[in-house]
Amino acid sequence: MSPASAPSSRRTGNRALRSPLARFLVRRIVTAVLLAVGITLVTFVLTNLVPGDPVSANLGQRALGDPAIVAQWRADHGLDRPLPQQYLMHLEGLLHGDLGTSQQSHRPVLDDLAESVPATLELAGAAILVSLVLGVGFGVVAALRRDRLSDHVLRVLSLVGISVPTFWLALVAFYVFFFRLQVTPGSGRIDPGMTPPPQVTGLYTVDALLSGRWDAFSSAVGHLAAPALVLALYTIGLLTRFTRSAVLEVLGQDYVRAARAKGLPGRVVLFRYVLRPALVPVITVAGLAFGSLLSGTVLVEAVFAWPGVGQYAYKSATTLDLPAVMGVGLVVGVVYLVINLVVDVLYGVIDPRVRVS
Repeated sequence: MSPASAPSSRRTGNRALRSPLARFLVRRIVTAVLLAVGITLVTFVLTNLVPGDPVSANLGQRALGDPAIVAQWRADHGLDRPLPQQYLMHLEGLLHGDLGTSQQSHRPVLDDLAESVPATLELAGAAILVSLVLGVGFGVVAALRRDRLSDHVLRVLSLVGISVPTFWLALVAFYVFFFRLQVTPGSGRIDPGMTPPPQVTGLYTVDALLSGRWDAFSSAVGHLAAPALVLALYTIGLLTRFTRSAVLEVLGQDYVRAARAKGLPGRVVLFRYVLRPALVPVITVAGLAFGSLLSGTVLVEAVFAWPGVGQYAYKSATTLDLPAVMGVGLVVGVVYLVINLVVDVLYGVIDPRVRVS
């Protein structure tokens, strides 16, 4: 690099750091790291406050009668040490990528989560994608046709979607569409006897496309459809009502009236002047909804026998598998932090006022 170009590159870097959005992102990343440390402390404390003895949950009655076996088990899992020392050991393991060893599967928790997290991500990702397309679309239609028949119908349907319990809907959907009508495949992520696609991302639909396994892709999509739609129903109703309210608020603004007075086409007014400011609060709701989908799939995964984080967390909690419970809590907390960071970035992309401020 020539001496003349060095000051120029430094000035470019300094201008990038002086950008309000760049400074905001740096602050949010630093805050996210500190919050991640706080999440480890909260999950550790709450896990150890759960009533019950992990020794009795993992050892049989015969083993509990032998003090030597109990003492050896506590020593092997570090439960014979003070809680502050146990937490420091937990942090040290996290810094080395070690979440501990599951007391049930006797495998590293990181390996267990590497198998269950992609399954839940695939399910929740499909659900939030369907929710965004249908929820935002229905909300815009309801707002543009305010107080008409279509508006009333969509509002009633959204209320039903919010009100119906997800676990009850999952049971009904599994019974009707699989057991009675046999239009959807059974439980699991892929047909029994079919070899899963070579693992690249852990998402069966994506891995099947990457490997050219069209039979596995169609099977994975068929197994994914019913639980994703069941999981998405609540979010569709929520986004429909929230999008309708946000669009109606923007439609009453003076700049929208001015755009219409200039004779601009309705499509241009909708996409350029209405949707962009209306989507800012919708993004917040969508981000929170996606986090809730990731952490709230326990019952849906149980009904459809979906081997995701929900099932893993349930089994770990019922057996007091402390390392696994802390690993699930850490993953869910980090997911929420990442989602909030992505939402903040999208704020700046959609709304120029955020970039300026």
